[in-house]
Amino acid sequence: MRYKKISISIVFLYVFVAVISCKSLPKTEKIKSTTNYVANHYTKQEVRITMRDGVKLFTSIYSPKDTSKKYPILLQRTPYSCRPYGEDKFRTKIAPNKFMMHEGYIVVYQDVRGRWMSEGVYDNMRAIVTNKKPNQSDESTDTYDTIDWLVKNVPNNNGKVGTWGISYPGHYATVSTIDAHPALKAASPQACIADFFFDDFHHNGAFLLSYFRAISLFGTFKNQPTDTAWYQFPDMKTQDQYDFLLKHTPLKKLNSFFEHSKTAKETNTIDDYFWKEIINHPNYDSVWQSKNIIPHLKNINPTVTTMFVGGFFDAEDLYGPLASYKKIEKNNPNNYNTLVFGPWDHGGWARDKARNAVGNYYFGDSISLFFQKEIETKFFHHFLKENGDKNSGLPEAYVFDTGNKQWKKYDSWPPKNVVKRTMFLSDNQKLTNTKQTLKEIKFISDVKHPVPYSEDIKTVFTPRKYMTDDQRFASRRPDVLTFETPILTEDVTMIGDLTAKLQVATTGTDTDWIVKIIDVHPNNEPENNKEMQSHLKMSNYHLLVRSEVMRGRFRNSFEFPEAFVPNKKTPVNFTLQDVFHTFKKGHKIQVQIQSTWFPLIDLNPQTFVENIYKANESDFKSQTHTIFTDSSIEFKVLKY
Repeated sequence: MRYKKISISIVFLYVFVAVISCKSLPKTEKIKSTTNYVANHYTKQEVRITMRDGVKLFTSIYSPKDTSKKYPILLQRTPYSCRPYGEDKFRTKIAPNKFMMHEGYIVVYQDVRGRWMSEGVYDNMRAIVTNKKPNQSDESTDTYDTIDWLVKNVPNNNGKVGTWGISYPGHYATVSTIDAHPALKAASPQACIADFFFDDFHHNGAFLLSYFRAISLFGTFKNQPTDTAWYQFPDMKTQDQYDFLLKHTPLKKLNSFFEHSKTAKETNTIDDYFWKEIINHPNYDSVWQSKNIIPHLKNINPTVTTMFVGGFFDAEDLYGPLASYKKIEKNNPNNYNTLVFGPWDHGGWARDKARNAVGNYYFGDSISLFFQKEIETKFFHHFLKENGDKNSGLPEAYVFDTGNKQWKKYDSWPPKNVVKRTMFLSDNQKLTNTKQTLKEIKFISDVKHPVPYSEDIKTVFTPRKYMTDDQRFASRRPDVLTFETPILTEDVTMIGDLTAKLQVATTGTDTDWIVKIIDVHPNNEPENNKEMQSHLKMSNYHLLVRSEVMRGRFRNSFEFPEAFVPNKKTPVNFTLQDVFHTFKKGHKIQVQIQSTWFPLIDLNPQTFVENIYKANESDFKSQTHTIFTDSSIEFKVLKY
């Protein structure tokens, strides 16, 4: 919570720029030695910092050439490389944003353990060790040891340290707050991974199949420092990802892509340790639980201030920043802990574009630049350069209404002035405020013709655009159920999380349930989106506002899956992540429900098997599913 006075009570070309740290691997930046601001105003030092267990971590230090004053240290720890390597080679951008780069900080980048030029063996989402022995390490101790060395050895530092990062580097920023070094004063985890069973590679137990090409980035073994990529990405030899992955279902058909070494290829043995982790641990067992950082976000030192940042249309790490913020808020109520969420996809807030759009949908101008200058820069400046007295001038929650397209400030998230609402499904494709006569709505889910998540024909490393895609293509399929309100006569602002409470049945023993919340625009909506694909119009645009999947077998427990009893009415309840969206007067609210979402998620065989990753082709069967009209969507609306 924000402090209050007592009186108030990788694709094949992975791009990682310092300010846009996504799930991608960086390519070497072009060096402009004569015009590069960084080279002209900073000196660069490369060191290897020894951790408590003797492992040395490669670290690049950019210090202002002006040594007339002391500067705070900004630290980013990354698995995506400190490139470019060499003390005479400089990044073209450093620090979280260009305003901070020009303002002057000591900016430090570090290859985490087992990655690139650092020693040790990498562990993907390395578990936090509790009750450590003196020489035992984890990412928390690696961060502590790094900060300790920096404040003692880097000239002209003022003894204050901040951490930041987007995506995986955001995770390491969160880790920095656990058993934090006394010099750490400010941390901004952005799009931070929190739990691999709900972020990135899984959503509620369903595997994000579209990420399969990223597996080798994290799972190819390396035990020696290197400045050259030691992994390769699979070549699908097609631009039709839907067709390719459908032909490689069941999932075990993908195993050959994870035989990296010559020996593995000769013996048809999987040696990618991340893929082995995924396929051998289909449930939320101790392997995934140990990687979950959320339980460790307690007893955070109140001298460490936090600002979690995310995008409402982040397809990769929407769960992480929301769950992490809420956990610190609950466990550490007296800490300065704030939230910033805007109309962005993954890392969009760190980009310099004047027009801010996600996919086809335009949200306004200079939204990201406003965040960088008026929020992010002020946060770090106050806590690292000023007295850091907790009164930063920033609110508890700085959030962007993605329907009204404007920033709002709140003293809590979600805000307190909300009321709960429920919408029920009806058999005439309507969303109603009252429960209708109980009826059954049936559809056939054909495993040979799954519902696509996008109408685009292309391959993408991590799908992002679909988060604001027009959903008309899906609503016109017979295996997608569509329900909507009449035209709204007043604005309706959904805020916070949503809960799908489905009553379902299936002729099979397993299936997935996908729920999508959609803003249907009026027919006379102005054409103001330069980003719009040529075959689409804003007229009647079906904007995807929020969507989520629940793998049916996990409806009662992610650890202990259960089969469905064929044709038995069964509740399936799950949460959709937070929204802040005003459905404007003249629009309609729509809900779509389906059971396939391909190849965003893998195909459920619709027959209960012990391990879907090892299912046989004969296990995949088309089934008839039923939705009962006592199903509902629960949400909160803002009181005006």
